Amino acid sequence: MKSTAIIATAVTAMEIATPIGTKEAVSHFTIRELTYSVTAHRLDIDNTPPPDAVVCMRRLIDKVLEPARRQLGAPIKVNSGYRCKALNRAVGGVERSYHLAGRAADITTGSVAGNRVLWSILHKLPHTELIWEGGGAWIHVAL
Repeated sequence: MKSTAIIATAVTAMEIATPIGTKEAVSHFTIRELTYSVTAHRLDIDNTPPPDAVVCMRRLIDKVLEPARRQLGAPIKVNSGYRCKALNRAVGGVERSYHLAGRAADITTGSVAGNRVLWSILHKLPHTELIWEGGGAWIHVAL
């Protein structure tokens, strides 16, 4: 467990130290963004991802999220990305959720109309799961 926390801390430190302009030139998404959770913060749950989940999140960013963002030409907000088991239980996630492995994200443009456009983009990108959720309030995508 300690080595996971050390690796996660190192990843976070690298992301913080990278200038925003440089980060955005490479990607609009960060591992920190995909691990942040209001629920985890409120319930004091350590949602630090293990190294294999970080690898999966980077793959999700590179293969799905970033290409979708570039094609959309507008911001995409991550509502939920990686979830540790305790956080997944707290939010009512399914027991075998792709979120547990860092392979899924719940995303939104902020509007149902924008999400319809995002949905059509995501259909053309690699994915294992693509689910229209909350009446179009967000989209679940897994790789």
